[in-house]
Amino acid sequence: MVMPFDQVCQRPCTTSSFAAAVCVVAAIALAGCSNGNGVGQFLVDPSLYDVYHCKDLVAQLDMLNKREAELRVNMDRASQTASGKVVGAVAYGSDYQAVLTQKKMVQQKAAEKKCELTQTYQSDQTVR
Repeated sequence: MVMPFDQVCQRPCTTSSFAAAVCVVAAIALAGCSNGNGVGQFLVDPSLYDVYHCKDLVAQLDMLNKREAELRVNMDRASQTASGKVVGAVAYGSDYQAVLTQKKMVQQKAAEKKCELTQTYQSDQTVR
């Protein structure tokens, strides 16, 4: 049985166009990761800290540092067993990436607003 030329070419053309579409989607996904925020950028709203004042950004960064330390301890504890590394990555990995991304976003927003992220303690009384 001899097939017409168009029917023979149709299958490879469809396969190659599907492969091209997959490559384009992969390139877009990888390009999105190149802005420096990592995969956590997909878990965090980019405008989350737009309305925060400097004092709020400092408090948020402090909370995020504590959460990062807590997640790191949990991941380290989970990785002590053979299958624990996988369990720790699955259970805490996305939260950890989101916290790291939030920290970067807080730091970027603080730089935009010219905020000092270290807490400064000032006395409300003058020296007598």
